Amino acid sequence: MNKKAIGVFDSGVGGLTVAKEIMAQLPDERIIYFGDTARVPYGSKSEETVTRYTRQIIRFLMTKDVKAFVVACNTMSALSLSTVEKDLTLPIIGVVEPGAFVAGNATKNKKVGVIGTESTIRSGLYTRCLKRIDPEIEVIGKSCPLFCPLVEEGLIDDPVTEEMARRYLFGLMRQDIDTLIMGCTHYPLLKKTLAEIVGEKVTLVNPAYETARELRHLLKRLHLENEAAPAHYKPAHDFYVSDSAERFSEFAAKLLHIEGLSAQIVNIEDY
Repeated sequence: MNKKAIGVFDSGVGGLTVAKEIMAQLPDERIIYFGDTARVPYGSKSEETVTRYTRQIIRFLMTKDVKAFVVACNTMSALSLSTVEKDLTLPIIGVVEPGAFVAGNATKNKKVGVIGTESTIRSGLYTRCLKRIDPEIEVIGKSCPLFCPLVEEGLIDDPVTEEMARRYLFGLMRQDIDTLIMGCTHYPLLKKTLAEIVGEKVTLVNPAYETARELRHLLKRLHLENEAAPAHYKPAHDFYVSDSAERFSEFAAKLLHIEGLSAQIVNIEDY
């Protein structure tokens, strides 16, 4: 069981930030990644649609005999995780609660900003998680709908992206936040730009990093970690997408530093 892979999935390339952290923190674990590149972005879609997509992806990953799931997408974590986990016997974690926990303990003035997709912000899940940590925390959410398509188009260091970031963050900075959650797994790819705009006094929280830490604790608690890996073992990760395999492969290879990375296309509607 321990040698089985971890199923990691997202609406597109954003979940690769979570995969990268898992590879760094759990180097002996194998990943099977699915990016729903044909239907990205998820941020403006309904809860019913996102839940249907999530179930389809889980059914596909089940055919790969995984041992656990990581929902590497804030929108899916916010809208569908609580529903789909009821039908699963395998462990599954999302990215919202790990990020909220760190932000709740990091803030000094109890003013936390959250940027994410329209659906994530509208769900209020980050607010509920942060309020459980400390009811006095004030949560200021801001949807940034253009960030996801800009990242998917590879415009990470483009002046257009910087200009949109300044527009999105202007109101948040006037609220005197001291902590900002990057509430979409695409957003850590914009961390350099975001950090320059918010300045050193604001702590940027990357849920991708915290999710990998939570996964490590989960696998250990359930005795699912791959402890029998030989020295210098390098797991062979597999990547699947619903469209644009070549473009995804180029992006993923550069981000993950995996030479020759090649994603396979899956007709996800079959699942």
